[in-house]
Amino acid sequence: MQPLLRRKVVQIYRICTYVSLTISLQNQSSVNRPIQIIPSVLPADWANMGECVKNLEDAGVDRIQFDVMDGNFVPNLTFGPEMIAACRKYCKVPFETQLMVSQYNCETMLEDYVNATKGPNGEPGVVIAHVESNVHLHRVLGKIRQLGGSPSVAMNPHTPMEMVKNVLDMVDHVLVMTVNPGFGGQAYIPTMLNKIKELRKEIVENNYDIDIEVDGGIKADWTLSQCCAAGANCFIAGSGMFAYPSLKEGCDALREIAKDAQEGKILNK
Repeated sequence: MQPLLRRKVVQIYRICTYVSLTISLQNQSSVNRPIQIIPSVLPADWANMGECVKNLEDAGVDRIQFDVMDGNFVPNLTFGPEMIAACRKYCKVPFETQLMVSQYNCETMLEDYVNATKGPNGEPGVVIAHVESNVHLHRVLGKIRQLGGSPSVAMNPHTPMEMVKNVLDMVDHVLVMTVNPGFGGQAYIPTMLNKIKELRKEIVENNYDIDIEVDGGIKADWTLSQCCAAGANCFIAGSGMFAYPSLKEGCDALREIAKDAQEGKILNK
């Protein structure tokens, strides 16, 4: 083959490869992941938590989140693995535990949290470790998987996406906090949308099988709609769901907004 012809063939091959890759990435990014509505139990009646999780299951939620706070990583104190485990006998819906705790608490009680979060037949429950509180994040995420959990990672609002980039191959979910953790009922921080978009791009380009969760000030309005349009598919709502006359109404309202956003019907602020 003549040198000039060979160079032309190589150029054409490179162009075809680039076009093919571009189309592939576009197709991947356009494929919507399943919507998941995940209520936080922070606004619930803690004296009747068993009844609450059963009611949430009946409302049609996809998962229930337990916000574990130790008064160190965040300025609040909630509950430990015993309470989470006690709720399991009241429902079969999957659990999710967000560990808003110090590294010491996370590492010394990790097995308890993983076991408490498991499903009724030992199915892996989602256990979320915060990137800010764990110096040895790889070790914590690896241990969650080893103990039979679904390892996931969370980022506070000020934390850049790059902080989780090197653990994306280890996790099933990434939680983007849209408020500073510690208390329910806070106002949504809209500047998190760029972080969600960056994260979604990184996930698609590397073909990771990861769900993006958002938590904080999420309601059945433009907050959820715009997060969904940016790439999130799991929506954690506390007061945004419990404020409805019934939990089912709240769940249905949140899901409808998310479905509309995935179809291009995005709400403005």
